[in-house]
Amino acid sequence: MAYNGLTDFIAHLERENELVRVPESISRDLEITEIADRVMKSQGPALLFGNVEGFDMPVLINAYGSYRRMAMALGVGEIEEIARRIESLLHTDSPSTFAEKLMMLPKLIQLSSAFPKTVKNAPCQEIVRTGTDADLNTLPILQCWPSDGGRFITLPMVFTRSLETGKRNVGMYRMHVYDSQTTGMHWHLHKVGARHYAEHEAAGKRMEVAVALGGDPAITYAATAPLPDDFDEMLFAGFLRGCPVEMVQCKTIDQQVPADAEIVLEGYVDPKERRTEGPFGDHTGYYSPADEYPVFHLTCITQRSKPIYPATIVGRPPMEDCYLGKATERIFLPLIKSQLPEIVDMNLPIEGIFHNLAFISIRKRYPLQAHKVISALWGLGQMMFTKIIAVFDEDVDVQNISDVLWRLGSNIDPRRDIIFADGPVDVLDHAAGQPLFGSKMGIDATRKIAGEGYNRAWPDDIKMSDEIISRIDNIWRDLGIGC
Repeated sequence: MAYNGLTDFIAHLERENELVRVPESISRDLEITEIADRVMKSQGPALLFGNVEGFDMPVLINAYGSYRRMAMALGVGEIEEIARRIESLLHTDSPSTFAEKLMMLPKLIQLSSAFPKTVKNAPCQEIVRTGTDADLNTLPILQCWPSDGGRFITLPMVFTRSLETGKRNVGMYRMHVYDSQTTGMHWHLHKVGARHYAEHEAAGKRMEVAVALGGDPAITYAATAPLPDDFDEMLFAGFLRGCPVEMVQCKTIDQQVPADAEIVLEGYVDPKERRTEGPFGDHTGYYSPADEYPVFHLTCITQRSKPIYPATIVGRPPMEDCYLGKATERIFLPLIKSQLPEIVDMNLPIEGIFHNLAFISIRKRYPLQAHKVISALWGLGQMMFTKIIAVFDEDVDVQNISDVLWRLGSNIDPRRDIIFADGPVDVLDHAAGQPLFGSKMGIDATRKIAGEGYNRAWPDDIKMSDEIISRIDNIWRDLGIGC
């Protein structure tokens, strides 16, 4: 199901009792954060602040802050539906008969309907402000945490284009507001947006950048997805929503943005210009320190006539962004399995903030297969940032932390079953000895077999007989135990 913009999604949340309207006067500085943090920690509803002090623009936050709302945002009953669609496409064989070709038509139509299309008129351009009228102070941009360097745009879809290939990238990079017309652009070294900027910097050319806020939530999610370099996020969004993303040409720069966005910031980044960005209370639960980053210059703001400002906060988990990460875990699992077919399941626990912990179950067939999987995952896209990967047998439910911790403690000999490697780490990893580079740990928590330095018989799990389980099941209610 595709939404006709953010307002349509909000209406759906309200119908499903997943949204609370907050009528009280609330400040954008810290107060929205304190309220939202309490609600996120208690797995509460989405919040729509309709009376933000000094602004007539409502603020939406925590719209994605549960498994149910994340599925609703992507128009499905459960996220696994999208994973099954991807798996079906991956397992499509070349048709050999006319009947098989007919059976493929729905899949081909599904793909063909995903390509974005250009429109001339767009809701996001009902109001256009240029020059000094383009003022970031007209937006209720949040100061999230007390020691932040200022106010930050936290849910932006940042549109850039490669100077070399012309291909588009859409990423989500926080923006530190310096004044009414400039912000920091927090492009991490490993991200595609940073690569596009490096191309322009090397050529000494100004880089045009557009920032979209709001719209169909599938488009917002697509900006966070770990897609292959140069794969168009708007094409992926079209696949998610089952219909094309309508794009409109910007007013002052040569970029296109989603037509149903609430607000669009148009501007540019100059080569070699840097400014101190941060500190910022980050998704790690710690403040990321101030550092030098490129500077975005605003040339135009376009918006709906009555826009809603979408925001999020990040911090010590669980937070709203955790559910975006869990959606990615499920949606991209089929793609990981296509590279490593022995993988059964994967859990990136919320407390691991996406890149600190990964629990993997595999169908083990040969010695040291777990080591092979660990090494392969470290070489797979953004999995390179994962600091600890633990691999288990296929009968271990890696979604069950109790089961995982029991096996982790029971099945390893630390000297034999733990491996260490050096490599890239996330920019925000404060524990690494130096920025961008650190160590990682792999743990083989599978049952040991011949060839793995284990010469005894591996013990059986304790299990009750099926006969006794069935007998007690039949009399359980009569026992009156009540648990």
